[in-house]
Amino acid sequence: MQIDNTVSVEDAVQALALVGDLSMGQPTDGSIRAARLAARLAQADGATLDACCHARLVALLRWSGCTANASGFATLLGDDVGGRDAMLTQTLPADNPLTVQSVTPLARIHCEVSGDIAGLLGLPAEVEAGLRHVWEHYDGNGLPERLRGSAIPTVVFYTSLAGDLEILARTHGLAEALQMIARMADRKYPAPLARLLADHAQAWLDELDTPAPAAVDPLLARHVPLSIVADMMELKLPWLAGYSRRVAELVEAAAARADLSPAQQQSLGRAALIHGMGRAAVSNTIWEREGKLSAADWEKIRLVPYWTARAGVQIPTLRLEAALASHAYERLDGSGYFRNLDADGLGLPHRLLAAACAYVALCMPRPWRPAYSQDEAARVLAEQTQGFDAAAVRHVIDAAGVPAAGVPAAGVPAPAAPARKNLLSEREIEVLRRISLGESNKEAARVMQISPSTVRTHVESIFRKLACSTRAAATLKALTLGLI
Repeated sequence: MQIDNTVSVEDAVQALALVGDLSMGQPTDGSIRAARLAARLAQADGATLDACCHARLVALLRWSGCTANASGFATLLGDDVGGRDAMLTQTLPADNPLTVQSVTPLARIHCEVSGDIAGLLGLPAEVEAGLRHVWEHYDGNGLPERLRGSAIPTVVFYTSLAGDLEILARTHGLAEALQMIARMADRKYPAPLARLLADHAQAWLDELDTPAPAAVDPLLARHVPLSIVADMMELKLPWLAGYSRRVAELVEAAAARADLSPAQQQSLGRAALIHGMGRAAVSNTIWEREGKLSAADWEKIRLVPYWTARAGVQIPTLRLEAALASHAYERLDGSGYFRNLDADGLGLPHRLLAAACAYVALCMPRPWRPAYSQDEAARVLAEQTQGFDAAAVRHVIDAAGVPAAGVPAAGVPAPAAPARKNLLSEREIEVLRRISLGESNKEAARVMQISPSTVRTHVESIFRKLACSTRAAATLKALTLGLI
């Protein structure tokens, strides 16, 4: 049976917007609100219906590259989620470490990945261009290209103004927000456009309390792989690359062995692809912390499936899958999270998803441990009888060892699609696998037993062939092309 793990472009955009909001420390409807404001501003400015739609989409997706540079912001600010919230609300301390030199590489990563995501979704060129320049400023002091004035797509100014109004009015009150926006006029955005926003700000903010009309653009009804959302989420932590894809493949196969219906197999596969959405709300400093996590750290991690469950509220067509996905960390003995359910509250689909997530995680390397072999992972999982259902574990382990069913072994990267396999050489694919896990040139060279300069040459060739300039963008393209 062919599993359909696709969603409409509109639903994919909504999911990406939610992950972006969580990554930036914003409310889960922040981008939705900003998108409505951006469309209203474009309309008031005399933009065409298409241009208003473009403004909405750019505002929804403006944070879609923020998972890719989370590690960099965590290093700079100590907390990528809280630090970027302070950036947006303009509450960073005066002695903050952000400089043009330190932020430009991070802005470049963000804009390249955002633009690539627009391309993967098949969105109009105007949307892609807006996302590739979303950090540029009217006076030429923006990033990463330091474009000026008319060289910047107008949709960027609609998005910037709408986003600033939504965030600043929520955090500082409307009067102060308008003063702050006025001070940025002719610096961040054109003064006439800032005045137009100010004239309508109160009325437009009031409109946000009423339900938004449904999007009717046929372009947004097309279907795209839900794995685009999974790939974007996992750019946050390089060692997660491809994790949710592997869980989806494995749990679908395990569900088939457990004689679940085709509909249940599909729901499990889709749930696996989005089960990590809430991970974006937790700072990289916690995920990458060495040693034992504190009680406060664990409280934040326990909320990961809660934020995933919230996706179902925002995206009704994924409500069933989001609810199922939010059970991925529950355990039979009640020690899981966030609901602390026990065996009585967990059905077979929940148990299969939990076992598949755990098995694939064991088979992948982590900064604090190497990958387990398939046999070792199976043994570790089978021994945890208090947390995992024995029958579910057996279905997962059996499915992982049956490549004839069309599912690659969970601990081994899926083979490249034949039509695309020749895009990169085998050596380049191996280098790409290594850098996608967050390894430096020196680390990759040591593992591959070649020189760092040779790795650098391969990386340059990979960038040229994939038409990208950052490792995050190369990882995203490689995943969607089936290269890693």
